[in-house]
Amino acid sequence: MSTSMIRNNGYIASAEAPFINEMTEITHHMWKLGWDELNGGNISYLLDEEEVGKYINIVEPLRTIPLTFPVQELAGRYFIVTGSGKFFRNVIKDPEACLGVLRVSTDGNSVEILWGLRDEAVPTSELASHFMSHIERLKVDPGHRVVLHTHATNVIAMTFTHDLDERKFTKTLWEMCTECIVVFPDGVSVIPWMVPGSSEIGRETAKKMKDHRVVIWPHHGIFGTGSTMDTAFGLIETVEKAAAVYNLIGGREIRQRITDQQLADLAKDFGQVPKPGILNV
Repeated sequence: MSTSMIRNNGYIASAEAPFINEMTEITHHMWKLGWDELNGGNISYLLDEEEVGKYINIVEPLRTIPLTFPVQELAGRYFIVTGSGKFFRNVIKDPEACLGVLRVSTDGNSVEILWGLRDEAVPTSELASHFMSHIERLKVDPGHRVVLHTHATNVIAMTFTHDLDERKFTKTLWEMCTECIVVFPDGVSVIPWMVPGSSEIGRETAKKMKDHRVVIWPHHGIFGTGSTMDTAFGLIETVEKAAAVYNLIGGREIRQRITDQQLADLAKDFGQVPKPGILNV
């Protein structure tokens, strides 16, 4: 067993911890899809103390990093996150350098690094957006756990050619693939273009997370959330597929489409309630 897998008084973290393996697998998969070039994209995954304690020493933090944005609502909560400036393609080779397991301090003003982020690395620069989104999603979904940000290629392309009104954007995506209204009946939200990595973009994203699981950052990427890594990834995957179909159609004349009534019938048949104000039925 390599020494990189043994930290904190002999606890074996990356060798066995399922949450580290999940992060390693999903980051590699997203990189292979071309969604996370260089150090683009970031993930945060809310963990239970019990599952963390099985693999990592939670009594003796490695170090503490102050936050510029207090998050008292998350005090004492555990997360595994991607590191700032870390390339997704390298996570599978060296998870301890690229990922970090952390705990929010009891006052919510700092995070305690429990494992990973070797060589004084720090959590993702989008940590504010992630934490704020976690706070809002937990209010509406107690089972929420994952926030995933990626530079999904076709979604980015679509933001250059489509009206950025979120109702129109949602309607178009619903029309592109039959299952879209079933997968995201709550639609997608769109915020104005903003400089990434700031508390401001975090706040605007979090506002949208009160009613949506997907927030699109024009010309940048997409934020998706879920109760598991699979559901969060699958949600983004479905939005990206619909955007790809839209981009393939391009300027061609659309001769037929899924009608509003058909979309409503789909939603009813699958027990979903579409976001109000989008379908004309």
